[in-house]
Amino acid sequence: MKEAGFQFEIRPSHADESFPVSMPVQFVPSYLAEKKAKALQDQITDEVVITADTVVILGGEIMNKPANRDEAVFMLNRLSGNSHMVITGVCLLDKTKTEIFDDRTKVTFKKLTSEEIAFYVDTYKPYDKAGAYGAQDWIGMVAIERIVGSYFNVMGLPIHKVYKRLHAF
Repeated sequence: MKEAGFQFEIRPSHADESFPVSMPVQFVPSYLAEKKAKALQDQITDEVVITADTVVILGGEIMNKPANRDEAVFMLNRLSGNSHMVITGVCLLDKTKTEIFDDRTKVTFKKLTSEEIAFYVDTYKPYDKAGAYGAQDWIGMVAIERIVGSYFNVMGLPIHKVYKRLHAF
């Protein structure tokens, strides 16, 4: 956001990030982004709240943030040698209106060795990242073979869309 020329303040929403189990996975990020924004609605003065949520989807299943090392290794083993979808939902909210949109990026990983996965998990500790990886980290440099869509979306915020929509908002 700073590099795109925006001044901002970070305010955690502390919103509950649960979602209906029957909800199609592709709608979850936008649903959660809106939920986060609505949790901050009472605090809005003359500003715009921007919230986002990113999920990694493989085989129709959401891969959330790993809870521990074993879960991170499991996720990366599943991503290894496969393509997955990264979807980020974004919500713009002010006192009078709300706009919700998403961005979708297909990411293909090379086949990773167990040593590469262990190195990444032990060195970078990706417990705060959906799918247990950060495209900007070492694993992004060595594992990502192809990205169809926005790299910034994979990092967690499709800034190109946020920039355009925020100026129009």
